Amino acid sequence: MRRQRKAKIVATLGPASTDIEVIRQLFEAGADVFRLNFSHGSHDDHKRRYDAVRQVEAETGRPIAVLADLQGPKLRIGTFAAGKVAVKAGDAFVLDSDPSPGDATRVHLPHPELFRVAAPGQSLLIDDGKVQLKIEAVASGSIATRVVNHGTLSDRKGVNVPDAVIPIPALTEKDRKDLDFALALGADWIALSFVQRPADIVEAREIIGTRAGVLSKIEKPAALQQLEEIVRVSDAVMVARGDLGVELPPERVPGVQKRILRICRQHGKPIVIATQMLESMIDSPVPTRAEASDVASAIYDGADAVMLSAESANGRHPVPAVAIMNRIITEVERDPLYRNLLDAGHEAPLSTRQDAICAALREVTQIIGAVATVTYTSSGSTALRAARERPCAPIVSITPNLEIARRLAIAWGVHSTVSPDVQSVDEMVDAATRAALAEGYAEPGDQITIAAGMPFGQGGTTNLLRVAEIGGAQPGKTPGQATASTAPAVTA
Repeated sequence: MRRQRKAKIVATLGPASTDIEVIRQLFEAGADVFRLNFSHGSHDDHKRRYDAVRQVEAETGRPIAVLADLQGPKLRIGTFAAGKVAVKAGDAFVLDSDPSPGDATRVHLPHPELFRVAAPGQSLLIDDGKVQLKIEAVASGSIATRVVNHGTLSDRKGVNVPDAVIPIPALTEKDRKDLDFALALGADWIALSFVQRPADIVEAREIIGTRAGVLSKIEKPAALQQLEEIVRVSDAVMVARGDLGVELPPERVPGVQKRILRICRQHGKPIVIATQMLESMIDSPVPTRAEASDVASAIYDGADAVMLSAESANGRHPVPAVAIMNRIITEVERDPLYRNLLDAGHEAPLSTRQDAICAALREVTQIIGAVATVTYTSSGSTALRAARERPCAPIVSITPNLEIARRLAIAWGVHSTVSPDVQSVDEMVDAATRAALAEGYAEPGDQITIAAGMPFGQGGTTNLLRVAEIGGAQPGKTPGQATASTAPAVTA
């Protein structure tokens, strides 16, 4: 099965999408990556969903990525004696270290780290910003605030602190247990929530190693202060607009999204745009026009993937939500303006051998009208560098490693295939032409471009560019093998 589009779809699995038949329908409707949200559900729930995804993968023969999204260090208030209390603008309200149930004047804050960084003038946002508190004074074990707006406080609601970097570890004890489970399960990507600094990714990488890709979720304003460094040490990035939209003024979120996207494009890191993309479809069978425009805007900007959260996890219309997202992406990519915008926003290649080859690959593909770009990759780097260039032709990635093929399912334009490693350039060209033909990207007489690294089988060695023509049946050859018109290699 090949997609008729280049941008990818991430679908979250949950109570509405646990059954294998629903997961199969989600994949057929267009889902390329399935997200397991460890903020909800048990390990048994996630294992059932993971096993179902792998069964669909085996049935279809297409590598499918699984993204394990860790909950992260979410700050929460304690409980109230009455379950909830009403507060009014101008009321005094205290958050303290007393674990007893709260009332209309105070509540427990079980996060001593916050007491150390809180300062007068800062804001505290409770329950996704529904109640805003302004800090007036900080003492040992207590934070005195003034309520900014009328609202209701209830048990264990989340606390956002937009004005401070909280000195808490990126991985909680729960996260570490979930991470061990996800890695043992075989997750292809690990998403880190509430990343604030590059050290958060380094800490997780020490545990993950090369067993999965590390995806950093940008949802704290503090992360924007070291954004380029965070992108550099991550394997992929997600713009998680839920918490980011709470801690930033709404009018700033679109610009921040575009800034993150541009930096990810510069560094060749896949970027996922997430949260509230088709949220009305949790209940409605169709999205709002504004939501359709939001998805389309992310695609016009060159995002690698867009994500569904509650729409596919516990909404009433999970499959239609994926299907309409697929249609929106396909329609955008048919628009001539889309290609013009991609070309206008094309980033200059970095001064590396890999980028030089992949930049040339993009130019050659366009000049000769190649129908496909084929990348040989053992680590995934060649395919990702090719995707960074946003070539006109689809990228058929060939790798001997199923785990790498799955991981590449999140990247723009990449159609992953698994094939035994090659030992020579002739074998490489022959396998490339066969793959382009078999996957439905080429016919006899078409030209393809090929990028690879030599020696074969070594990651990060992209240094070869080749042009080949797919021939018909010839003596001693089967249809699809390269003809004698195969162009010489260009190496770096």
